[in-house]
Amino acid sequence: EDPSWKHETFPPSARDVLPETKAVLSAKKRPLKPKHVRALRVRLELAENDCDLALINLAIDSKLRGGDPVKMKVVDVMASGQIKERASVMPSKTHKPVRFENSEGTRALLVRWIREPLMVGQNTSGLDVFTNGSTSRSAGRFVHDWLTSIGLDASAYGTH
Repeated sequence: EDPSWKHETFPPSARDVLPETKAVLSAKKRPLKPKHVRALRVRLELAENDCDLALINLAIDSKLRGGDPVKMKVVDVMASGQIKERASVMPSKTHKPVRFENSEGTRALLVRWIREPLMVGQNTSGLDVFTNGSTSRSAGRFVHDWLTSIGLDASAYGTH
């Protein structure tokens, strides 16, 4: 009996493709090591990329999943013209408020970023802190680009 007809009408499942593909699909993503985070921060500081550096710091401070830091609004981190020391955000997965403390470095970066010409003059209350219309997929692209820039295999790391 010829089994090739099965793959003509139905796409192969992950189990049918290749054993190494199965291992990649089911493998846990590795966490970043402190040396990787330092390397990312140094690279972004040298590039004077306050937006991405603030995003990394905010993601680390808040311990939020993937796309949640990207979707944060200015009102989530700023009140009365000051960056909040403590913020509260509603994650998209759990819908339970998460309180976190913004480190001093993160607050300084957020002040610099929010005062950038791109942000000044906008109605910042409903504006996204980082990029309007960002999604979880955008966060994945950011992380992929950052990891590739420091020489890591981006497929081994996730946005979690």
